Amino acid sequence: MKHTLALLATFLLAALATHAAPAQPNVIIMLVDDMGIMDTSVPFLTGADGKPQRYPLNDFYRTPNMERLAARGVRFNNFYCMSVCSPTRISLMTGQNAARHRTTNWINPDNNNAGPQGPADWNWRGLKQGDVTLASLLHGAGYRTIHVGKGHFGPRDSDGADPTKLGFDVNVGGASIGAPASYYGKQNFGDAKGKRAKAAVLGLDKYHGQEIFLTEALTLEANAHVADAVKAGKPFFLYFPQYAVHAPFNADPRFAAHYTNSGKPANAQAFATLIEGMDKSLGDVLANLEKLGVAENTLVIFLGDNGSDAPLGHQHEVACAAPLRGKKGSHYEGGVRVPFLASWAKPGAGNAFQQRLPIAAGAVQSQQAAVYDLFPTVLALTGTKPPTSHTVDGVRLDALFSGKADASRPEQFLMHYPHAPHRTDYFTTFRDGDWKVIYHYFPSAVSEGAHYQLFNLKADPFEQKNLAATESAQLKRLMQGLAAGLEKQAAVYPVDKETKQALKPKLL
Repeated sequence: MKHTLALLATFLLAALATHAAPAQPNVIIMLVDDMGIMDTSVPFLTGADGKPQRYPLNDFYRTPNMERLAARGVRFNNFYCMSVCSPTRISLMTGQNAARHRTTNWINPDNNNAGPQGPADWNWRGLKQGDVTLASLLHGAGYRTIHVGKGHFGPRDSDGADPTKLGFDVNVGGASIGAPASYYGKQNFGDAKGKRAKAAVLGLDKYHGQEIFLTEALTLEANAHVADAVKAGKPFFLYFPQYAVHAPFNADPRFAAHYTNSGKPANAQAFATLIEGMDKSLGDVLANLEKLGVAENTLVIFLGDNGSDAPLGHQHEVACAAPLRGKKGSHYEGGVRVPFLASWAKPGAGNAFQQRLPIAAGAVQSQQAAVYDLFPTVLALTGTKPPTSHTVDGVRLDALFSGKADASRPEQFLMHYPHAPHRTDYFTTFRDGDWKVIYHYFPSAVSEGAHYQLFNLKADPFEQKNLAATESAQLKRLMQGLAAGLEKQAAVYPVDKETKQALKPKLL
């Protein structure tokens, strides 16, 4: 009898252990719209001593939950995205540089916005059903795939306008639009008649007419769908692309009082409330994971989708991303460098998943990385493989997450924008180590033809001294690398107004 009871107890404990130890980790990616590397109280930029250095903008913004995540995990200070939103979003989902997937501009929901001399064969249609995406691969691996927030993967009435056609089981709020008509529940998030009605955020009818802000409503939905997945015993992938902090700069009334004496203009104060509301959302997501008992098994990745759009100054000024130059849409660092944090929601050394992907608490990682690196990193963690026919430009981030250097990584980033009109027109940038070149395809006020800017980011991190005229050897080397990268990725180019022929970069 005792032997039988002992066997039953053993079987029971084994069953409980099996139930308690999930086979796959959960993954959350929170992508914040138009949030640059300086739009936070977390200092990302480092000084000469390699330690994070505070600047005035770090003291303007209030992001305590980002600070908490940074203390638990690793922050990157050279993390790159594309200069506008749709290219970044598709790069995240495919693991490919925008030059390869060819969605090289933000997607206008209703009109092909290539620009007057933009390439006719750029990928305005974005993602389509059947494309290899992070969501579709995780769905195939047994994950509950949840999309809450901004989609912007394709124009209106395309497959890309519906995230459930791209591998997501759940979609709340994702469509073709790039910005909400309104952040206010009292205004039904724009779901009313008028010229902005097409930009309404849909799927939130239960909150219509309420005194609730869009960020809060989306957070409630995200947490509810995560709870449903946990209840069903399913591993989950929550892709949470916030509409915040994109214009319109509707002030979040929960935080407005924090900025009234800041001396900043009203729009800048409203932008700061959007930042703080987004940060509260992050905190609420982390608290929900704790409540559900899945924090130790959940990887949280937080990043912006392009440079800052803070209404603090013109893009070529050192203003909204100070001390970095430029902002959203720009070829300068303020247009392409974004905040990036990664941490287990509740670090614990004994956790098998955390042993598989160790993340150094409080580490500052200065090696270059980019948005397309998330694709292979998440797939490796979850034991999921992409089809061999799918080209992946990204490189796994495992070593960088541990706080160590990874000598095997290429120290290069290519950003291709063969479009206009936007804030900066028709350019390609290429960073190789400390050097960065910007190639302009057309004349400017100071140039009669195609021209170059060259910066040494180690000596001149804020891009104040153009060395193109004095560092001819470096310029030639960088331009060769730029051209080779575009050819390797089968990029499309701006076209000549008369001949309609592709204008490839002019080498020296």
